[in-house]
Amino acid sequence: MAKWDLPPKGGHMDKRTGVYLQNMTWKEIEARLKVNDLLIVPLGATEAHGPHAPLGEDIYLVCRMAEMLAERTGCTVAQPLWYGSHPYHHLGMPGTVVVPEEPFTGFVRAMIAGFWNMGFRKQILFNGHGQEYVIPTAIHQFAKKYRVPALLLNLNWYHPIENHFTLKPEGGVYETPFIHADEVETSWSLALFPEMIEMKDAVDTRVQGFLPEGHIDKAGNLLHRPINWFSQVGAGPIEVKAYIEGVVGRATLARAEKAYAGVEQLLDYMVKLVTDIMDRFPPGTLPPLELVTERDKEELEAVLRGPLHGGKSIYSLAYPP
Repeated sequence: MAKWDLPPKGGHMDKRTGVYLQNMTWKEIEARLKVNDLLIVPLGATEAHGPHAPLGEDIYLVCRMAEMLAERTGCTVAQPLWYGSHPYHHLGMPGTVVVPEEPFTGFVRAMIAGFWNMGFRKQILFNGHGQEYVIPTAIHQFAKKYRVPALLLNLNWYHPIENHFTLKPEGGVYETPFIHADEVETSWSLALFPEMIEMKDAVDTRVQGFLPEGHIDKAGNLLHRPINWFSQVGAGPIEVKAYIEGVVGRATLARAEKAYAGVEQLLDYMVKLVTDIMDRFPPGTLPPLELVTERDKEELEAVLRGPLHGGKSIYSLAYPP
């Protein structure tokens, strides 16, 4: 696959003509839907990432990659959700905005409904934050509430490239496993938005756990240990007590070149994912009605046409979203 230019030359959020849905007129969106009706929805958080990195690091990671993907494939990117759900051990950290699970899933479910109603019935929820345990709930809540044909995928950026996170003894490039605002995450930030990282301020912390190594996994569950990182409370300290710096690991070890191969590998995978989706379901095509829903065909056809074309909105099926 063609090489990627890293680091990218700035972002797209304020570009009038670019890849972001909210920057487009409705006429432009209608034209875009006829060519590629897949939407990337970046989901992240506002949280402490140490003295060297911005509070929105998780969002910038997925947004920069989504922008590069959209430029190459023609899909569209939604402006991101800046606030996310958090596990218990994040509570109390200055700089971290914790959204409880119920309003978070409700908000994401409503986003999916709104995007579906405007014609983006294929959506990739591209997650950059440790909330992979709650996003699938929002997807299934949407599916149960509306029961309309759609293709909804939750992609956590670290999962398609697990082989990239191996440590030096196993032939990898990292000295420490991926946790938070550390060698790995800061390296990726340097590869994607170096202008927002102040390495002179980077710090290291000592990672602590109350059980012997081998039981509890770390970020992304990339070590495939028996217990997911989010499937426990009390097996390790809360951040505000043990990692007030906002770093869990060794941020000073970060280097952009450590992440370049992983970024390219992930982007290559995402190009394949978007291409495979659009090959299987060209614009306007969805999974077969008779196999994905029990709703009556007439009722579905009305919401699939939409209010601009003599049909009904998705909210005629259920409200509130």
